[in-house]
Parts: sequence; C-alpha cells; structure tokens
Amino acid sequence: MKPARLPVAGRPQLARLPALIILVYAAAVYLLFLAVLGYAAAFFAGRGVLKGIDQGPRAAVPAAVTIDVFLLLLFAVQHTVMARPWFKRRWTRIVPEPAERATFVLAASLLLALLFWLWRPIGGRVWSLPGPGAAALWAVYAAGWALAVSSTFLVGHFDLFGVRQAWLHARRVRYSPPRFTERGLYGRIRHPLMTGFVVIFWAAPVMTAGHLLFAAAATGYILAGIAFEEHDLIQSLGQTYTAYRARVPALIPRPWPRRPSPRSSPSQEDDRKQAA
Repeated sequence: MKPARLPVAGRPQLARLPALIILVYAAAVYLLFLAVLGYAAAFFAGRGVLKGIDQGPRAAVPAAVTIDVFLLLLFAVQHTVMARPWFKRRWTRIVPEPAERATFVLAASLLLALLFWLWRPIGGRVWSLPGPGAAALWAVYAAGWALAVSSTFLVGHFDLFGVRQAWLHARRVRYSPPRFTERGLYGRIRHPLMTGFVVIFWAAPVMTAGHLLFAAAATGYILAGIAFEEHDLIQSLGQTYTAYRARVPALIPRPWPRRPSPRSSPSQEDDRKQAA
C-alpha cells in the first residue's frame, strides 16, 4: 500500500518552497553530523586529528575535571530534554515538525563539536597495553563502531537523523515512525547502538585519567538515558515493549536468547518510537 499523500495547495511551487528548505536543512545537518561522527572516531583513538582525547592544551587537574564534566553535562541535558515527548510537543510550536529531529541532531552535533574543541586532557595512565594486546583492543574499538553504525540501519538510519521526515514532507507524504522491530541485533539486545558506544569508550589500549573520566561519565549517562527512553517506549508501545524488555537484555546479550511466548510476541504493526 502506498503512503497517503497530503493535500496539495492551490499554488504547488510556493507551497513546496518551505518543504524544500526543510529538506536542504535536514541534508546539511546530516552531513555535519557525519563530519562530527568521523571526527569522534579519530578523537577517541587519538589519531588523525590535531586534538584527541589525550591531546591539546592542558589545565590544572581540578580545572580540567570541571571543564570536562561541564561539557559532558551540557551534552547530556540537551540529549535528554530534547528527546522527551513533552519537549517535542512544545518545541514543534516553534520549529516545523518535519525539521524537529534534524534540529535535535544539529544541537547534538554542535555540542559534541564543542566538547571536542574544549576538552582538557588529564594525564596519568590507568593501563597501557603494548603489542598484541593493543592490536586486540583496536579491533574491539573498530567493532564497536561497526556495531553502533549498523544498528541505526535496523531501526531506520535516515529517520533517526531527521532526513526521512524532511524527505516525506517534501513529497507531501504523511510521516509515520518506523515500526517496532526485533530483527537482527535487536533480537539479542535492546540497545545495540548504546552497546556499541560503551565498547568505543572503553576499548582504549592506553587508558588515561581523562579518557577514564569520559568513559565512566558517558557510560553512566547511557544507563540513565536508557531508563528515560524505555519509560517513553512503554508509554507508546505498552505491553509489546514490556514483554520485549522482560525477554531481551539491555546491553549484554545472553548466550541463549529467550524465545517469545505466544502472549508476549510483539505485533508487527506497532511503531517503535525513536526516543534516544
């Protein structure tokens, strides 16, 4: 069945102009996000960029910790508040609804870029693995990125980053969120994207005090963010998500996954809300 098309205004070219602007805006935000994501991969690895997580101007330890924690909190507050349904309802009175997700991605990308720019390294090695140990952790680091990126395509990559909403609006097609899914990685863990990021943060052949601060704080935020997200998912999906959560672990897969019972099997018609 083809998606329902919205009614066309009397002057199509004038009516489509705002939609075209939103589409260009969403595409530009997506390209910015890709640039920031690529920088993030090099930032945590400390390779290929002028300033990595253990590089750049230094400050006294108390000042460095204060600056770094503030930057992490700034990102966490933005990411948490802007993802909540109550905020979206108010925000879309100002920002066009098809541009809401792209605006969320823009704010997150700019705050990440700010974090990379102002981050202050903190010396002191927690661990340092040479030779084969370092090579193994670099492989795990790459696997973390592969897990994070691939998981976005299972739930709607372009929807997650706001491009699909703008594209459908430009085509005058009514938007509907991606359907709830348990396929692939989501049949083993509920949050493979977050699992990928946890792996990325901790898979460091050389773990400094500053890197440890980032990894610990970001992991704590991920655990808190999952609680917020799942509260919203239960509100929107009800028993479907409650049964899924009881059966599938959040971040670490079980060796033998539980099979869904007839009562708890999710309906393929339910929509999975992107609350991250």
